[in-house]
Amino acid sequence: MGTTQLESVPEPKYWHLKTVLSEALDQDFAVGEVLPNERELAARFGVARATLRQALEQLELEGRLQRRRGVGTTVAPPRLGVDVGSARQGWPGEAADGWQPVDAAETLPTAAVSRLLGASTATYVHTVRRTRVTEGQAVAAELLYVPAASVPGLPGIDAPAGPARARAVLRELQRLELLGQDRSVELGSARADDAKELDRLPGAPVLVVTTRYITATGTAAVSIATYRADTCRLTFNASGAVDIEPTPQPRAS
Repeated sequence: MGTTQLESVPEPKYWHLKTVLSEALDQDFAVGEVLPNERELAARFGVARATLRQALEQLELEGRLQRRRGVGTTVAPPRLGVDVGSARQGWPGEAADGWQPVDAAETLPTAAVSRLLGASTATYVHTVRRTRVTEGQAVAAELLYVPAASVPGLPGIDAPAGPARARAVLRELQRLELLGQDRSVELGSARADDAKELDRLPGAPVLVVTTRYITATGTAAVSIATYRADTCRLTFNASGAVDIEPTPQPRAS
């Protein structure tokens, strides 16, 4: 890994350093190789450690680097293509959807989830946790929120918790007639529980895919799936249209 002069570059130093580091990753490092520590890298390139950290964070966001507990910063493998489109829209838990049930419990939804469900924050819902594994690697964690009204036959099922309870909720949900789905994707930060499940640090960049499952009576379930932004690139097949909605801006006072 060589050095370069950054002082005369008009663009931000960290951005130019990111480009230099990216080229070095291609030429001098193998996938999985651990980078030198921050002090050594900062000295080698003649930059402040704060500038170096900005460049490393950007490379992590772009999927070039991974920060691993107890290991350090390593060169990331190419991102996995994860299909989030569906030629035939179906319920979660149907055959070959790529998700593995982990647990299920009755919880009070957050205000944001309640708005999506059209339910009260004081009404308990069934919350199913699942993970998505691709090529042996956990790439996503999902929370599926299902109102009791969507699964009226569930109380008679003797599965109080765990994967069996999760599968029971999914089976009951599939008894409904699905009319459609709507889906949104946004950049977010990993929460502590998702970060642990995905072997990431809390606050690491993630892609959040929110899906509403629609029946004749309204929203039957809401899925919030957190994908590793460093290892995943989400793909949509030809049947999926992409709607771009601007983020509402606060009104000037």
